[in-house]
Amino acid sequence: MSQSAVPRSTWSNRWAFILVTIGSSVGLGNIWKFPYMAGSQGGSAFVLVYLICVLLIGLPLLMAEILIGRRGKGNPVSSLLKVAEETGNSSWWGVLGWVGMLGALLILSFYSVVSGWIVDYLFKALTGFRVETAEAARQSFDTLLGNPYQMALWHTVFLVLTVGVVARGVVSGIEFANKTLLPCLFLILALLTLWGCVAGDMPAAWHFMFDFKLADLTPVVALAAVGHAFFSLSLGMGAIMAYGSYLDRKTSIAHTSLWVVAAGMLVGILAGLAIFSLTFRYGLQPDEGPGLILQTLPLAFSHMPGGGLLAIFFFLLVLFAAWTSAISLTEPFVAWLTERLSIHRPIAAWGTGLAVWLLGLASCLSFNWWNDYRLFGLNLFDTLDFLTSRIMMPLSGLAIAIFVGWAMGRTAVADEIRLNRHAFTLWLNVLRFLVPVGITLVFVFRIFGWME
Repeated sequence: MSQSAVPRSTWSNRWAFILVTIGSSVGLGNIWKFPYMAGSQGGSAFVLVYLICVLLIGLPLLMAEILIGRRGKGNPVSSLLKVAEETGNSSWWGVLGWVGMLGALLILSFYSVVSGWIVDYLFKALTGFRVETAEAARQSFDTLLGNPYQMALWHTVFLVLTVGVVARGVVSGIEFANKTLLPCLFLILALLTLWGCVAGDMPAAWHFMFDFKLADLTPVVALAAVGHAFFSLSLGMGAIMAYGSYLDRKTSIAHTSLWVVAAGMLVGILAGLAIFSLTFRYGLQPDEGPGLILQTLPLAFSHMPGGGLLAIFFFLLVLFAAWTSAISLTEPFVAWLTERLSIHRPIAAWGTGLAVWLLGLASCLSFNWWNDYRLFGLNLFDTLDFLTSRIMMPLSGLAIAIFVGWAMGRTAVADEIRLNRHAFTLWLNVLRFLVPVGITLVFVFRIFGWME
């Protein structure tokens, strides 16, 4: 089937692309997962390796994925097919686009459920919700998981917000939403960090995150940091490739990628400082894992002056981050439907949203009514998480590195990336050798459950 002849949209300018790509990358991984990973992996050792690996693994792969999208000027499948054809490679590389798009939809189905938890806690904060003990905080979260109707409601609300943006189009929807939400996100994050300086124990948070001790650097910590560096940039899901396809030829891929990576690191660091300053100030533990956000922090908010207002700001921050990332997860498949099947964007967006919503309902039920139905000891929610984060995303990222680093050819890659000779050679060698090794190590260790 021939590709639609409808002219493709492009971002308004370079900064619009930077904002939407930051919005894709800055999600729950930066606001939620980075602090609890740092907390559970000993703090500074994890942070140091993470920052290094973002630059050595995340940045080169981000550039490669943008490169494919811009050169192919289509959805992930079409872009890969076009670039493969013009560089004399097999059409089987198009499968990589399908893996990314399918992975994005599967991730969105349970990502929307988790984001629904954030909407629920934001609603609670707006109504003056308080918890007095750690047991009460755990019980509150367990009650949410045990109520399929409540989870389904917030899952629906979040998905409607997400699909509503994508349905409006590339510029009017995705670009406009990110231009609105991202400044608000950074403003709230700055306010929360300042609040942590005033009302929290910022020196303790700073030492925990940056007072490096070599003894804390274990193989498990290092591999956890490598893995999070890869996953925190929304790589291997077709989202960055789809966004790159709307980028004009004049914009530097390297410069924009540096802005995106720097913003992602900044958000993670500021979120960690804000969260840990409050955690240490109120005698709570930083190694609570995923419960750090929805159990430990609500307890801190309930015991501090102005905690009710702080809770509202905090959950707004997490919601905005989740929302911009969810938008990017929706776009690749919607782009494929509009370009390959000539389906009008609103119909494509809402149809995609309906499919994701139904799968998300099953994830909601996996915590309660369907909790006894398990595959290898995992409920449906955990099964989808395992399949996507431990198998599909690493393999997709590895394939992107191999395709751009080896299959495309040096001339075609140099023509698109446009770096000086020394910088290009360094970047290409890192993409060819270091990135595949890092991703392979993470894949092997995660698939066998040797690291979290």
